[in-house]
Amino acid sequence: MATIRIRNTGEWIEGDAAVRSYLTENDVYYDHWDVEQIPARLHNQFDLTDDDKNDILAAMKNDIENLSAQRGYVKWDIISLSDSNPNLEELLKKFEQVHTHSEDEVRAITAGSGIFVIKGKDGYFDVRLTPGDVISVPEGNPHFFTLTEERKVVAVRLFIDPAGWVAQPYDDPAFQKA
Repeated sequence: MATIRIRNTGEWIEGDAAVRSYLTENDVYYDHWDVEQIPARLHNQFDLTDDDKNDILAAMKNDIENLSAQRGYVKWDIISLSDSNPNLEELLKKFEQVHTHSEDEVRAITAGSGIFVIKGKDGYFDVRLTPGDVISVPEGNPHFFTLTEERKVVAVRLFIDPAGWVAQPYDDPAFQKA
């Protein structure tokens, strides 16, 4: 279940109702999917073959198609990040820059954990995501994604544009890493 840390106050928001309410107030979509439908052999697997990725997508097919029908997504794939990625540090440097997109950035966490840092109505907040959490940062909203101290995550990504999203840097003097 997702938790939220408000950066300028250090306050934590926990519990399904409170998390959903806070994210809704900040125009961020949130849901929770049952990841137990994924084959057990893939529950904590981070070095995935193409067949493994296809098995995860097949297991999550109904959830993916339902969300896509509601929100207009036309393409999806799997991203896996862990210390087994030879260029993990380069990827994280790229991801850990505040940016925006011309479409929603959607992630459904299937294994591991990650953090979206999102600019909200009252400043930046961190959304810590665990397996089953689904989040969509709206188009044009400043944010970035990073790993937790666990340093591994598998996520379904969904796109409106079949070419995928492109990050536009967002220079924000109000943002401070913390």
